[in-house]
Amino acid sequence: MSAKPDMKKVDSDVTLLEDVEQQPEQPELCLNGIDEFGGAEERKKLEQKLLRKLDARLSILIVIYILNYIDRNNASAARLRGFEDDLHLKGQEFDTLLSILYVGYILMQIPSNMLLTYIDRPSIYLPCCMMVWGMISCLTGATTNFVGVLMTRFFLGFVEAAFFPGALFLLSKWYTRSELGVRTAVLSCGLLVSNAFGALLASGILDGMQGKLGHAAWRWLFFIEGALTIFVAACAVFVLPDFPSTSHRWLSPLEARLAKRRMAEEVGAPDDGGDDSGAQTSRFPGLRTALADGKVWCLALALASMVASLSFNAFFPTLCATMGYSPTATLLLCAPPWGFATLVALAVTRHSDRTGERFWHIAASLVCGIVGFVVAASTMHTAARYVSLFLMAQSYAGWFTFLAWVSNSIPRPPAKRAVALAFVNAFSQLGNIAGSYVWPMAWGPSYRYSYAICIATSGFSLVVCYAFKRHLEDLNRRLARREEEEGRPAGFRYLT
Repeated sequence: MSAKPDMKKVDSDVTLLEDVEQQPEQPELCLNGIDEFGGAEERKKLEQKLLRKLDARLSILIVIYILNYIDRNNASAARLRGFEDDLHLKGQEFDTLLSILYVGYILMQIPSNMLLTYIDRPSIYLPCCMMVWGMISCLTGATTNFVGVLMTRFFLGFVEAAFFPGALFLLSKWYTRSELGVRTAVLSCGLLVSNAFGALLASGILDGMQGKLGHAAWRWLFFIEGALTIFVAACAVFVLPDFPSTSHRWLSPLEARLAKRRMAEEVGAPDDGGDDSGAQTSRFPGLRTALADGKVWCLALALASMVASLSFNAFFPTLCATMGYSPTATLLLCAPPWGFATLVALAVTRHSDRTGERFWHIAASLVCGIVGFVVAASTMHTAARYVSLFLMAQSYAGWFTFLAWVSNSIPRPPAKRAVALAFVNAFSQLGNIAGSYVWPMAWGPSYRYSYAICIATSGFSLVVCYAFKRHLEDLNRRLARREEEEGRPAGFRYLT
């Protein structure tokens, strides 16, 4: 076991270098390690086979995320068919129902990811959480008053909190930096697909289930979508993989070793959850080091502002309704903008991965979103407002690229990365809580003030992201200078 360096002599800002210096030397990471896989060409073929297997299994995360967001946002669709009237909601009570979900969502994300790193069985943990939130969604359809639906919404957020940060951490344990951006986008596209598919599903249920077995159509919306979630959760137990360090029957021994080797080569040290000090037995050092890292707070602030600018998502049917069509037509019109946003997000994140650049891809997407907000705020013309919805929806491409940037910027140790991902995502939900009150009916149908708030929060997020980019560039220069002084070859660099 190697001796630890004097931390006082290590630049506290270059956190990755601290992490790597605390690791014992890893001779198996040398070039001669490639011989184990039969040479460079054979390793490449084996790696492609491994990625195909991974992509096939982890693709179920997309389905889970679609249902995650459908269960979260179905209240907006139910609003079009008597949800507020049947529950006797008044004033801002509907807005409160939207925001209370994020209270539980914020409270549980960090503890959930810490528990996930301790259990080491995402294939069991994530589907179990999914079954619970499916049951809670079903119960929402049985509520009869504001207090009842308020409680189900709170606990729905409390349980749903386990999925997204847990899924991001699971991806970061299997994929390298050059692969992570597009995989994060594919996962996150579940959000966009849920807005398109969810609107179509809601349209069919709300249009055809009114009065069936004596229940209102909006109640059937919660019953059916909750039951679908429970069914998919039961299937996910048999599909989802655990972490690379866990034995996998679906991988050959050579593929399992390659999976661990790939992640170790990313930063020159194993990605097995600990260091030589034995910190792997405790998750609290991960919490402490994550919250002490200024990069984590900067990322959290930028994402919170970005999420506030994306608050139109929860009110998308309401914004579509301002064009004057029937409820069924309105829900159908919700689908195309999200389909377009999905294609844009995949293209942007794929190009970001290939070029190894993050900020300008985020900025381009957010600027297009700002144009959409300006158009929507300045006219009531039906065609122009519908085009603005496409521009607003595609701004999610910037959010997806940002999520990959978070994983890239906190590469190790894994316990710290797990907490950082959860904290950044949890803190960002403050933007959703605030965003729930940005779209009051009194500001409709133009919603000029709402769009102005979105423009301001998008602009602020851009400024923070640019400052973060400059900080990472400075860290990269200092890493290069230290390597030059110590005569070491070029190593890890932050993506900017």
